[in-house]
Amino acid sequence: MKRISTLFLFLLLSGKIFAQADAALTPADTSYWLKEIGGGLNLNQASFSGNWQGGGVNSIAVGTYLIARANYAKEKWTWDNTLDFTYGIVKNKDEDGRKSNDRIYLDSKIGYKINDKWNYFFALNFLSQFAPGYEFSETDKTLISKFLNPGYLTSSLGIEYKPNDEFSLRMSPLSPRWTFVTDTELYLNVPDNYGVEIGKTVRSEWFAFNLLADWNKKLSENLELKMRYQMYANYETLAFKTIDHRLDFGLTAKVSNLINVSLTSLSIYDFDQDDKIQFSQGLALGIAFKVGNFPEKE
Repeated sequence: MKRISTLFLFLLLSGKIFAQADAALTPADTSYWLKEIGGGLNLNQASFSGNWQGGGVNSIAVGTYLIARANYAKEKWTWDNTLDFTYGIVKNKDEDGRKSNDRIYLDSKIGYKINDKWNYFFALNFLSQFAPGYEFSETDKTLISKFLNPGYLTSSLGIEYKPNDEFSLRMSPLSPRWTFVTDTELYLNVPDNYGVEIGKTVRSEWFAFNLLADWNKKLSENLELKMRYQMYANYETLAFKTIDHRLDFGLTAKVSNLINVSLTSLSIYDFDQDDKIQFSQGLALGIAFKVGNFPEKE
């Protein structure tokens, strides 16, 4: 009986020791990720009777977008990733369909905290479009862009000011950029070839300054503002007219859990594309979704 009691006590203590050891070896919940994905579909349509005297043309426009974020933070290290896809097409009566919007934007940034508002960072940024783009005349259309024609890959090393979750400002005195034009015959339609030397497919800019500012503000419970400004200045060709600027603007009003109204605009100044400011704007009503564990902005 004594042996049985001793054995029972031994097993009980062993079980407790192994349970404690197992608990020590099992990693705690270390989910340092915030993730979010959202998207939507917008539809615009107009039609007129044959005897309509006010002028107008039957048309239909469809647009879709997908935005995703995955941010990691642990102690002083951060890793922020953003994906932004947008595509739209419009079809007017008796005309071929044409793009109304087309954007691929990918951004990945590793940061190291200096203090509560400042970080060192290294980032990679990619920008291009999905589908061919054309310049239309009354009788014909001319190819002027497509995927990786042009495409931009920008790397940045510098310092970031981030006082809160709404605003961030990156300043990079060292920011190499590669411009891609993979179609070596595109220059026949676009003589400037987006700054890439004719006969080559890549232009490398090694010494440049890059600035990127992001502002995401929840103006009210149902109204959200998003702005992104980018500036790129090549030291070797530095002049006022050769500094590239890009401003993305978006204002979204939530009508219900699934329905929203959005106003978007894009302004670009790139001397390698055109010596004037390029501008596009869109207004749309559509359905939208968003899932993830990002905290709601107040």
